[in-house]
Amino acid sequence: MSNAQRKYQAWLNNPNFDQETKDELQSIKDNVAEIEDRFYQDLTFGTAGLRGVLGAGTNRMNIYTVGRAADGFARYFKECGADFCARGLAICYDSRHFSPEFAELVARIFVTYGIRVVLSDELRPTPMLSFAVRHFNCAGGVMITASHNPKMYNGFKAYGEDGGQLGAEDADAVLQKMNERDDFTEIIDAALPLAEAKQSEFWNEMGEEFDLIYNDMLLDLAINPEACKRQKDLAIVYTPLYGTGYKPVMRVLGSLGFENIKVVEEQAEPNGDFPSAPYPNPEERAAMALGIELAEKENADLLIATDPDADRTGVAVRTKDGEFIVLTGNQIGLLIMEYILSEKSKNGTLPEKSFCVTTVVSTRLTRRIAKAYNSDLAEVLTGFKNIAEQILNRDENGDEHFQFGFEESIGYLAGTKVRDKDAVVATMLIAEMAAVAAEQNKTLYDNLIELYQKYGYGAEKTISIERIGMKGAEQIKNAMDGLRAEKSKGISGIPITSIKDFQTNEITDVSSGETKADNLPQSNVLLYEVGDDLDWIAVRPSGTEPKIKIYAGFYTDSEAEAKADLAKYSSAIVEHIEELLDS
Repeated sequence: MSNAQRKYQAWLNNPNFDQETKDELQSIKDNVAEIEDRFYQDLTFGTAGLRGVLGAGTNRMNIYTVGRAADGFARYFKECGADFCARGLAICYDSRHFSPEFAELVARIFVTYGIRVVLSDELRPTPMLSFAVRHFNCAGGVMITASHNPKMYNGFKAYGEDGGQLGAEDADAVLQKMNERDDFTEIIDAALPLAEAKQSEFWNEMGEEFDLIYNDMLLDLAINPEACKRQKDLAIVYTPLYGTGYKPVMRVLGSLGFENIKVVEEQAEPNGDFPSAPYPNPEERAAMALGIELAEKENADLLIATDPDADRTGVAVRTKDGEFIVLTGNQIGLLIMEYILSEKSKNGTLPEKSFCVTTVVSTRLTRRIAKAYNSDLAEVLTGFKNIAEQILNRDENGDEHFQFGFEESIGYLAGTKVRDKDAVVATMLIAEMAAVAAEQNKTLYDNLIELYQKYGYGAEKTISIERIGMKGAEQIKNAMDGLRAEKSKGISGIPITSIKDFQTNEITDVSSGETKADNLPQSNVLLYEVGDDLDWIAVRPSGTEPKIKIYAGFYTDSEAEAKADLAKYSSAIVEHIEELLDS
């Protein structure tokens, strides 16, 4: 009997699990593969917290795995001392199935330990959770969300006292606490009932007053609010994709004076089934289809979408030919970065020692924009916690001034009072940018073309190769191992000059085959420098999905040449990695 089978039998035969869980487990008793997948591991807890498919099992999101994570986080708080417990935990949740129930469970467990909680009284987005941690002076936070994943997923994102997601050291400390207990049902049984917990002195809620405070913070970040009032009739289409963005987005756009916001009504109300957007990721044209349809009907030039927890922002714009294109995360980031730096430079509000932050797998045209405005640029590992760390160290605890940060995966942030991706502030700045462009008889598509004319053309792409379950995880590991084994010879058909291995802390010169140690931040990432300029390719396993991700960027003054290089070299590395996955 495998370890997974033993765990399955232990859960199936434990009388303390609820009847629904037992019935679900009984229904898979003859499905060996399903039992293996549900029990071959405990759902992984790391810097992104927990994320997984809903269902019964140790490798699933359910009240028992969420309870165990909450219990470990609460005992971590207790170990940090009385001040941590008194400041307590902020908790928000999104529109996914079981999100309110999971949020209440986390609150009950923390209150049972005598730790203050500030629980959202309705669904609110991830950036508001980050803001709440700082606003309420909490020592941490939990956001119940699986971001843009399909409906069968949910997640538990843990935050530190700076409002950013937990760093590796703190996440490891929480995991250690979780590993001290595997008595799943006892954790649930020990938690105070909801009615009793709500009567506790440790129970607090955030409500409408908090919404207005967050809105005021956003308005302070507006650069050209008068342009918004003058362009109040600008036609903008917005969709929250059944998530948390509707109220805060419409509130801030209304506060700026916009009066012609058309909402995709079918996607306006929260719905964890995401009926017309099964994969509610605004990077994907399929998720934007209803929005594009409405934009065409309303003769709008701009569509903005936020994902279910409103930390990611998608944009579609009308081209000169009248067609709508969905902008890439890199294109959106470049437009916002150029807008912030150029407008502040123009009106004299860009301070000395300004800096922006992006990631090692995002567009390198940021280097040229930063240079044009004498702004420093930090390139960090993926994960917005790394951007938050730069803000903490260089701005909050230093003498520099954060202007903008983004990841290519449509995550953006301006301002310092939120420390995670904020689709609400991004939506505000995109709408404002469109208003400023309209005053010059231009659209955001015009802005994009001008940006490429100024800085050169960037052809960039992110490719995900999916491998599901236990076997898939092994295939992905083997593929990364295979790439590392052949670093000294590069990859056939690609003119790689050097390889940065962030896991082994080494840089390999492909021409000489020599490898030297470096001072790289540690992560399971391989970064290939291609040619002699900005061109690059990167490969890493996803931290939240069963995928190996390939990123690439190629840059010339010729759009056709850059796209041709991207197509040729990305195809070569995809083919090579697929061979490694299937070998």
